[in-house]
Amino acid sequence: MDLLITGQLLVPGTNGVLELRPGTLTIRRGVIESVSDRIHARPDFGGPEFLITPGFVDAHVHLPQFDSIGVDGMELLEWLRRAVFPAEVRWADAQYASVMAQRVATDLLSFGTTSIAAYATVHPESAQAAIEACAGAGLSGHVGQVLMDRNAPPELCMGVREAAGAASRLRGVGRVMPAVTPRFAVSCTAEMLAEAGKLAKATGWYVQTHLSETRAEIDAVEGLFPGQSYLEVYARAGLLGPRTIFAHGVWLDNDDLARIAKAGGIVAHCPTANRFLRAGEMDRERTLRSGALMALGSDVAGGPDRSMVRVARAMIETQNSLGHPARAGSAAWSQITRWNAALLGLERVGELRAGSVADVLVVKPSTRWMESVNPLSHLLYAWDDRWLRATITGGEVRWQS
Repeated sequence: MDLLITGQLLVPGTNGVLELRPGTLTIRRGVIESVSDRIHARPDFGGPEFLITPGFVDAHVHLPQFDSIGVDGMELLEWLRRAVFPAEVRWADAQYASVMAQRVATDLLSFGTTSIAAYATVHPESAQAAIEACAGAGLSGHVGQVLMDRNAPPELCMGVREAAGAASRLRGVGRVMPAVTPRFAVSCTAEMLAEAGKLAKATGWYVQTHLSETRAEIDAVEGLFPGQSYLEVYARAGLLGPRTIFAHGVWLDNDDLARIAKAGGIVAHCPTANRFLRAGEMDRERTLRSGALMALGSDVAGGPDRSMVRVARAMIETQNSLGHPARAGSAAWSQITRWNAALLGLERVGELRAGSVADVLVVKPSTRWMESVNPLSHLLYAWDDRWLRATITGGEVRWQS
C-alpha cells in the first residue's frame, strides 16, 4: 500500500532531540520513502492541524493481564497470588490465549502502541500463539514464555529442563521475536535461572525479568538466595548483559546501577505500576546519571494505563516529585518512540525518516495545541486517546477510529 500522510511531523532535530515540523511522509512497500517539508493538499491521512508521530514502544507489558487491570489494595506478592496467577492459569488453553492475544494486540494498536517487550505465560503453545497474534496484528518486538518453577500455583510451575526446552523451541514470526523470560528470582530456582542464562547465550534473544520492585520482594529473594544480592543472583546465572531488560529497579543502590551500566543492561521504568502497587518511586535521574540505560514500560496490569503517553507523563511527574525538575517536552516523546525502540534493538523503528519502517500514528488533537508555547508538553498533559485517528504499522492501516 502506498500512502501520503501530512501534518505536523515529530521528527529528529539537528540537536538530536525530536521536534515538530510541517511536512508529508511518502510511504511505499511498508517503508517511509521520503519526508518532505510541505503540507500535501490531498493526503490519504492527516492535514495541517494533525500530529504525526512514530508508533509508541512499550518496553514492559504482560499480555495475559489486560483483563486484570484495576485490582487494587494489595502489595505485589499478594496481588500476584490473588489477581495475576489466576488470570495466567487460563492461558493453559492455547485457543483462549490466541483469542485474547489477538484482542490485546488490537487494544494496543488502539492506544498507538506498535512495538512491545511482552510476557506471555509458562505455557509454550500459548506463548507461540501470542507471538503469532502480535505479529499478525502488525506489532514488532519481543514476546517470551515465562519461566517459573516455584512460589506459584502448581499449574504455573514447570520442571527446569521441560521449561527451558520448550522455550528454546519458540520461533519468531514477522517482526516479533521470542524472549528469554524468567519471571523473577522469587519464582525461579538457581537451576531455572542458570538454564535461562544458557538459553540467552545460545539464542541471542533478549532477556526480560523483574528486579527490585518492592521491599517485600527483595526480602523474599534474600531469603531464597542467602548471601547474594538480587542483582548478583541474575549475574551468577548469566542474565546480566546488554540485552537484558530489568523491569522496575525501584530500590537499586548505586553499586547495582553501576554494575548494570557496565554490563550495558537496561532498566525498564514503570512509573504507573509503581504508583498503583505502592512499590515506591524509581529515581530516573539517578539511574541515568549512573550510566545505566533506561527504557519505559506500562507494566499492564500492574500499571493501569495502556497509553504510553500517560506513562510518559507519569515518568515526568515522578521525577518532579523526587526533586529533579524535568521538562515534559521532547524527552518524553523521544522515550516512548526512538529511545525505547533503540533499547529493544528494533532496527529502523521509532523515527519518521526516510528508510524507517512505516510505523506511524495519525492524531487529531481537539485543543489549539499549535498555539502553545510548548506544543509537545501541552500534548503530553492534555492527551486524549480519542485523538488517535489511525495506527499504521509496516505501511498498513491496522487500526482506525
